[in-house]
Parts: sequence; C-alpha cells; structure tokens
Amino acid sequence: MSAEPADQSAAPVPPQPPGGTGAASPAATDAQRRDRHSRRQRFARELAQLLPAESILSSEEQLRPYESDGLTALKATPLLVVLPDTIEQVQAVLCWASANAVPVVARGAGTGLSGGALPHEDGILLGLARFNRILELNRELGYARVQPGVRNLAISDAARPHGLYYAPDPSSQIACTIGGNIAENSGGVHCLKYGLTVHNVLSVTIVTIDGELLTLGGGSLDSAGYDLLALMTGSEGMLAVVVEVTVKLLPVPPEARLVMAAFDSVEAAGDAVGRVIAAGIIPAGLELMDKPAIIAAEAFAKCGYPTDAAALLLCELDGTAEEVVSQIERVSEVFRESSVSSLHIAASEAERLLLWKGRKSAFPAVGRLAPDYYCIDGTIPRRQLSHVLQRMDELSAEYGLPIANVFHAGDGNLHPLIMFDAGKPGELHRTEQLGSQILQLCVEVGGTVTGEHGVGLEKINEMCVQFDADTITQFHAVKAAFDPQGLLNPGKAVPTLQRCAEFGAMHIHHGELPFPELERF
Repeated sequence: MSAEPADQSAAPVPPQPPGGTGAASPAATDAQRRDRHSRRQRFARELAQLLPAESILSSEEQLRPYESDGLTALKATPLLVVLPDTIEQVQAVLCWASANAVPVVARGAGTGLSGGALPHEDGILLGLARFNRILELNRELGYARVQPGVRNLAISDAARPHGLYYAPDPSSQIACTIGGNIAENSGGVHCLKYGLTVHNVLSVTIVTIDGELLTLGGGSLDSAGYDLLALMTGSEGMLAVVVEVTVKLLPVPPEARLVMAAFDSVEAAGDAVGRVIAAGIIPAGLELMDKPAIIAAEAFAKCGYPTDAAALLLCELDGTAEEVVSQIERVSEVFRESSVSSLHIAASEAERLLLWKGRKSAFPAVGRLAPDYYCIDGTIPRRQLSHVLQRMDELSAEYGLPIANVFHAGDGNLHPLIMFDAGKPGELHRTEQLGSQILQLCVEVGGTVTGEHGVGLEKINEMCVQFDADTITQFHAVKAAFDPQGLLNPGKAVPTLQRCAEFGAMHIHHGELPFPELERF
C-alpha cells in the first residue's frame, strides 16, 4: 500500500495486491501491456458466448469504479468485470474460469474495509449487484429468502410491516449487501445480544468453482452433516460464490431504551463495560466512543453528546416494558459504581434513534478531522479493554498519529480510527505500521486480528502472528478441498508460510516447511 521502502528487519511487510505485474523494464512493460490487452479481448469474446454483451465491462472507464473496495489504499484493475443476472450465468462463468485457470473475485457493494474485494489484475471480477431481489418473506416461520445483492437494511425495511427485522446491523447497513455480510461475517451495534451474521443465517446456496450448485443449511435449527454453513460464513469469497441466502427474522422488541453514560476517562468507561456483563446484563448494544469521536460525531449529527466527556457509553436495553425498566435501573447502578460523570436516558424513540445516528455516523464524522483515516478491526477480551486502550494511547504518541476510538465495547470489537495525511511522504506507511502494532497487541492479550471486517489483504501479515504453521497449513487444505486450483479470491485472508517467514512471525528451519508434500498457495 505504501510506496516508501521499509526496513524489513524492523517493519511489517506491506500487503501486495495479487496479480500485479511488478517492476519491469520499459520494453517488458510494453510487452506485458500488449499481452494483457490481448487476453482481455480474448476473455471478452469467450464470455460473450455465456453472457449478454451489456453484462461484460472491458474498457478502462468501465473498470475503474471496481478498482478497490472501502480500503482505497489498495487498488488494482481487473481484466474484465462481469455482471450476471441469473444463477445459470454465474455457473457458466465459474465453469469457464475453472477450465481456463482464470482467477475470480466476487464482489457485492464494495463497502468492505480489508481489501477483500480487491480485483485480481490477471482475472475477472464477478459483480453480484444485479442479484438484488427479496425472493420470499415468511412471517409465520420468521425468515427471508434473498439474493446476495440485497442491502442489509432493505431486509429489515421489508420485514418491519410484519413486526420483524434482521438483527445484524453494520454501520454501513444502508449500502452493504447480505452476500458481503456473509463473506466477512459482519456484526453491528446489536451483535452483543443478537449475534453476528453466522448466528442469523439459516442457509446459503452457493456455486463452486466447477459450477456446481449446492445448498448448505436449511429451514430447521440444525441439519445433518458437517457444519459447512458456518465454514462458508466468513470465508471471504475464497471457497464458493453465494447466490441465495435465507436469513432469520426476529420480532421487533416491544420496548427499546437507550442509556448514555459519560466518563472522565476511557479506562473508567472500559471498566464499566466489564462490570455490566459481570452483573449478568446482556444489553442489545453497548458501544464506546472516546473524546475525538464524540466531538466529531456531535459536530456531524448534532445528537446531544456531551463533548466535555473523555468517553461515552451507549447502552441499549430491549424487551418487555417491565424488563427494560428493571435493566435500566441495574445498568444505571453499575455505571454509578464505575464513577460515571453524567447519565442520560433517551426520553423518546426519536431521541434514541438520534443518539444512535451519532454513533453510526462516527466513521464519516471523523473524516472531517483529518485528510484521511484508517479503520482498524481487532477483537480483545473485555477484561483487557482498559489495558489495550491505554497502550493504544502510547502507540499513538509514539507514531505521532492521533486515534479516535469507536467500537463495539460489549464484545471487545475495536475500531480505532487512525488519522493521517496520505499527501505527506511516508505517513501512509507509518499508519500501516501503527495499525499492525494495534492488531498484534490484540493477539498478545488473547484476542484476534478481526471481528467483522475480515482479513482480506489488510491483515494477512498479522495472521502469521495469530496462527502457527500447522494451523495455516490446515487452512490451505480446507481451501484446496473447495478450490483445488486456488482461483477464488486468490492471495487473500490466509498467508503462505513463506510470507510468514518473511514477516518474521514464523521460523522455518533450513528452508524446510511442515508437510512439504502439500502445494503452497
């Protein structure tokens, strides 16, 4: 991502977009360009036998909008973009790709933040935006059958007249699609009580790289055989392409109230989170924002946040009216025991939604504080919140880069926003280094490098820190079982052992790798 060379003995190896041509002499570059143009024309001709002409994008102007996902520091241009309309067309494209050994990257709305939908420069990008219909909504059994290009929020909008909704609610829910949510196992502000995508999907219909159509899961609470549905959720498009999804719908809670608690220190707010859970209270949502995020969100959304607070907790409680009243009393008492500086309970539904608007607007709001920001996604044990927040302050000072914190405190899913200026030489690279340090800190305290954004290319080096060689080898074996040629979203999520050795996170004796008979991907 950064053009500045790094001292590899002291700095992380920056992720490299797959399929890049690399540095070459001018003559070689011209030859590569001619070869690339020739392959693009040939692929377009062959795919035109499988898809309508308007479903194939091949000009530079048409391809440019697909060059990155939400992680815009990484960019690559695919050879082609194909936009199928039917499952049969998806099957035909994947069969063609398999027969011709052409890499395929599936893409939804492109809101991902880890480079998971970054195109492969020697492959095709399979856009699923036209798969945008809600096929069935069953009120009695509480499910919706949808296509992968349906927006997250559109499911709840369609279900609300029936008194139902879809629980996972990422901040990007107005734009992100259910197919992308499955790829990254997305969560949202209400995931503490209602779970991530994996807990709210009943079945998926997938197309394998060989064009085979399979359905994993079903309408019942459990199904026979291996739990391949859970395996597919969070697999980042590396195992198959999702073409249909059945999601669980929940009854809209009869009552929902929001408690806003302000604290004089981020550490006190972090301690309060642990006390709430220790008291046996499971809020619908429990979010933490620090002072920079509070000020930015208030300036952006004008929602009534106390801008003099060092940290803010938004704690939502839902259920029957009696349950909510009781929980508010208990939560308020816990906050008082945690040295809360002010406590406010939303007086109306309109105020509750306004307070949540500030939280969900925090990412774009922080964008007003600096030319650029970089959003990290790591997860830690709740008991480590205070320590990790304090350590992040130290790292922020060490790198000279301010951090705004907005995260799902209830389940320890951090989203620190590192503010920087990409126009300053070397600053993007330092930002990447700081991000890597934060992710490694998450692993050191018993956490993980991602909670809901996925690994993609962004965190592939840090996967080497979290997992040992045997585990990574097993990941590759699972990948090979579904995709023997390694054509689906290649180079993402799971690092090679050689990469881990170069990153300095894995020692390989005399160049010998575990299980040398296995192909390295």
